[in-house]
Amino acid sequence: MTVSATTFDQIVRLVWLGGATAFVLGLVQMNSPATARNGNLLSAGGMAMAIAASAVWLLVLPPSGAFNPVGWAVILLGIVVGGGYGLYSARTVKMTAIPQLVSLFNAVGGGAAALIAISEYMGHVSAGAAPGLQDNMATVLDVVIGSVTFTGSLIASGKLMGLRITPSKPVRVPGGQALTGLLTAVAIVGALYIWFGNLSLPVLLAVVVAALLFGVTMTLPIGGADMPVVISLLNSFTGTAVAMAGFVLNNPLLIIAGALVGASGAILTKLMADAMNRSVLNIMVGGFGGGENAVVAVGGAGGSVREVSMDDAAIQLAYASEVIIVPGYGLAVAQAQHAVRELAEVLEARGVDVKYAIHPVAGRMPGHMNVLLAEANVPYTQLREMEDINPEFDRCDVALVVGANDVTNPAARRPGSPVSGMPILDVDHAKNIIVMKRSMGRGYAGIDNELYANPKTGMLFADAKAGLAELVAAVKSL
Repeated sequence: MTVSATTFDQIVRLVWLGGATAFVLGLVQMNSPATARNGNLLSAGGMAMAIAASAVWLLVLPPSGAFNPVGWAVILLGIVVGGGYGLYSARTVKMTAIPQLVSLFNAVGGGAAALIAISEYMGHVSAGAAPGLQDNMATVLDVVIGSVTFTGSLIASGKLMGLRITPSKPVRVPGGQALTGLLTAVAIVGALYIWFGNLSLPVLLAVVVAALLFGVTMTLPIGGADMPVVISLLNSFTGTAVAMAGFVLNNPLLIIAGALVGASGAILTKLMADAMNRSVLNIMVGGFGGGENAVVAVGGAGGSVREVSMDDAAIQLAYASEVIIVPGYGLAVAQAQHAVRELAEVLEARGVDVKYAIHPVAGRMPGHMNVLLAEANVPYTQLREMEDINPEFDRCDVALVVGANDVTNPAARRPGSPVSGMPILDVDHAKNIIVMKRSMGRGYAGIDNELYANPKTGMLFADAKAGLAELVAAVKSL
C-alpha cells in the first residue's frame, strides 16, 4: 500500500501539531517547581518528534526532487555539533551562569531565524521572482528582529560574564542616540523598499547590517543589573523571529513554537520589570547600577552597624521558634544551597519552624532561586513567594539573610532612591536579623542597604558556603 504525497504531507503536519501541543503542555507544567522537570522533558520530546518528522519529510519529499547528500551532511553535522555543544553546556554550566547561557541560546536562535529569511530571499532574487507582500513583510521582520537579537544577546551574555570588551557597567556609545536613529531609519527605508515589491539583495543586507549594529547600540548602554530583564526581552524577540521564519517557510510548527516563546518571554519581561518597579522602556534607556563590586565603609548605610560572632548567631537561630531564610545571589555564587539546606535540617531537628523567602528576582531570573534550592532537595513547601511570606516576618524570631542585598533594602519604601517603589522582602519587620555577607559591598543598584544599620541587624561577615557550614557546626555544638 502506497501513501500519496498529499497524504504523507498531511501526516507530517499532524505530527508537527502533536509536537506543538507538547510545547504548550510542557509550558503549562513549568508553572510549578514540582512539575517543571517533566514539563521540560515533554517539550524536548515534542521538539524531537518534530525534528524526526521533518527529517522523514525531507527524505520522502525532498524540495529539489532528489536526495541531496551535501545538504544532508550539513544538517547532520549541525545536529551533532549543535546538539553536542548544547548537551555539554547544559550539563556543565553552573546555576549562576544560566542567564548568560540562555542569552547565548537566544543569539543562536535569533541568528538562525535571520539566516533562514536571508536564504529564502536570496532564492527569490536568483529566480527573479518577487514574493508577495505577506512573505516580504515576514522576511524583513525576521531579518530585523533576528539580527537585533543576535548581537544584543551576545553583548548581554558578555556583560553577565564580565568580559573586558563588554563590561557590566553601562557603556555610552559616542553619538549613540544619533547613531541609533540613523540605524532605525536605514532599517525602515530598506523595509519599505522591499515591501513595495522590489527585489534587491544589497538593500536587504543593508537592513541586516543596520539591525546588527542596533543590537549593539541598544544593549551596551544598559547596566549589568538589568541584563536579566534584557535577556528575557531578547528571548521574546527570538521567539518572534522564529515565528516570522515560520511564515517565511510556511511551517506551522515554527509559527506556534515561536509565538509561545515570544509571548512567554514578553510576560516574563513584564514580571521582572514589575518586580523592580520599573518600566521596560526605562530599563532599555539604560544606565542603572554598576554591578556588585562597589564597597563602602562599614558605616555607609546611614548609621553604625553591629557585627555578631558565629556563636552568637548560632544561639539566636537554635533557640528561635520561627526562622525565615532569605537567599540571594551571594548564596548562588557561593554554591551554598546544600549548606543552607543542612542548616535548615539541623534547626528543624531542634523544633524550629524554617521557611525560605523568595523574591521574584532572587538570583538572576524568576524561578532561578527555586531551581537552585530544589537542586539541594529543599522541600517545595518551604519555598514561599514574596507576597505569601511578607506577612510572616512580623512573627518571625530571626530572619537570616544570605547574600541578598537590594531586595531587602527598606529605602525602597521611600521616594528619591534608585530602588524606590521596588517590592521588597519585609526583613526589617523580623524581631532579629542576621545578614551573612562577605563584605559591606553594595548591590547592583549601587546604594547602601539601610537594613544593615538597623539596631536589630547583626552582620555576620563570611563566605556563604563556609559561613553556613560554620553555623551548622556551631548549632550542633549547643
